[in-house]
Amino acid sequence: MTAGAEGAGRDPGLQPERTRLAWRRTTLSAAVATVLALKAALHGGPSAAGVLAGAVCCALWLAFLGIAHSRVRALTTTPRPPTLAPRQATAAVLCAGALAVCAAVLVLQ
Repeated sequence: MTAGAEGAGRDPGLQPERTRLAWRRTTLSAAVATVLALKAALHGGPSAAGVLAGAVCCALWLAFLGIAHSRVRALTTTPRPPTLAPRQATAAVLCAGALAVCAAVLVLQ
């Protein structure tokens, strides 16, 4: 039996469900980081740099939310979801990393 024949009959079980939940947890943690970054930016009075960094955090979170939503939808609608495209994976990693950096800068200010 070839690997292709084995893969065609493979039951994915709960793996798509676990992956979908992981995307949701990651999106939630990014939302918490964004809220904390905005709180840090506005604490003690808003400054131009703080407001700009907060706006960047919000934009990055929205971009990550869009990527995660499309992946969750793909995992939910098809019985055998396609693999994550390298472009989407790179965008998700860059958004998450940049959001972490922006939030850290705001907290350390």
